[in-house]
Amino acid sequence: MWIFLNDAFLSVVADKADPTGERLLVRARRASDIERVFPEAEVFQVVISDYAFRAWVARQQVAEALAARANAIDYPNFKDSITDHDLHEAAMDVWGVMHRLQERSR
Repeated sequence: MWIFLNDAFLSVVADKADPTGERLLVRARRASDIERVFPEAEVFQVVISDYAFRAWVARQQVAEALAARANAIDYPNFKDSITDHDLHEAAMDVWGVMHRLQERSR
């Protein structure tokens, strides 16, 4: 699952090493993105991987953090709520790609 927040971009996937499914692998392009959403997570770096920064987070904790973020939405325009220049540029790129997808599917 890709999660684009106004202060972070995360990729959350099942943890192959956890057969119980109680733990998820949270991945990011920037370590600070994980730390913003999961301040108590132990972020580690994997240099030769697609997402360089990762942390194992309990599934319930991921669900609670994302629910809290949804409950805290106070902006009428997502793109305008992004204050980090680099993240805003990335969001605009993603917005453009998804807009083109919408136009092709009409």
